[in-house]
Amino acid sequence: MYQVKRAPRSEFVPIRNLTYHVQVWGEPAPGKVPLVMVHGWMDVAASYQFVVDAMQQDHYIIAPDWRGYGKTNAPGADNFWFPDYLADLDFLLDHYAPGQPVNLVGHSMGGNVVMLYGGVRPERIRRLVNLEGFGMPATIPAQAPGRFATWMDELKKLHAGEMDLKAYDSADGVARRLMKTNPRLGQDKADWLARHWAAETPDGQWSILGDAAHKVSNAQLYRVEEVLEIYKRLTMPVLAVEASDNSLDLWWRGKFTLAQYHERLQVVPHVEIARIEDAGHMMHHDQPEVLAALIERFIA
Repeated sequence: MYQVKRAPRSEFVPIRNLTYHVQVWGEPAPGKVPLVMVHGWMDVAASYQFVVDAMQQDHYIIAPDWRGYGKTNAPGADNFWFPDYLADLDFLLDHYAPGQPVNLVGHSMGGNVVMLYGGVRPERIRRLVNLEGFGMPATIPAQAPGRFATWMDELKKLHAGEMDLKAYDSADGVARRLMKTNPRLGQDKADWLARHWAAETPDGQWSILGDAAHKVSNAQLYRVEEVLEIYKRLTMPVLAVEASDNSLDLWWRGKFTLAQYHERLQVVPHVEIARIEDAGHMMHHDQPEVLAALIERFIA
């Protein structure tokens, strides 16, 4: 199994009526800018361990499990609203870095969060790194009735148990699932991740540490015009990192392309685009050394 080089500590922080689980590496010190790393959809903070281990410098790193993921329980929630992630991050920074700008990294869904947060609270961010937080395809108002109907239909499916996540007989089963989803993931890392991505239940099954309610579609449309207005206010330097595998083509099949994403980035005042070869969407698993070097160079 993968051997951790820098062991984190777990902290539990009261944030907006929830008890947030936060993984912390290193110690705060005068002149040391906190490095905050937020994960993506159906992922956990521990997922950044490989990147943290690959870093050459001594950082103070803060990585939360978003609400409804990992060890941050969100009891009673039957769907999750995207603005809550921005507010949770705001409260988290109040706790860990009051009055101090941070370096902020976000992957996938977390990348979308940090891009929006950075445009709303630019004074809180020194450097921003977006790891394939592409955003979503553009929508039109005529799609609103159908979107609301889909949202309500999926809520009913969730409450009927039709959207439950699959349980596994063992941690090995979880590891096999991770390797099937990402063929580049080695056995050693998969075995380690499985025990952080899932937990054993009293009946001996292994359950994914992600609330099934995350699968419910957002009731609101993705309004690109609003997003671009926020992007324009990203006054800090932004590094947009992409993997050589084009995830957008795989996911959207022409409905949203890499070229369209690059067009959106043109409104960001200070943006640099970097590409990691031989990597897929889970670049922090595929090429942690390359990603760590990119981040450290950018925030130096």
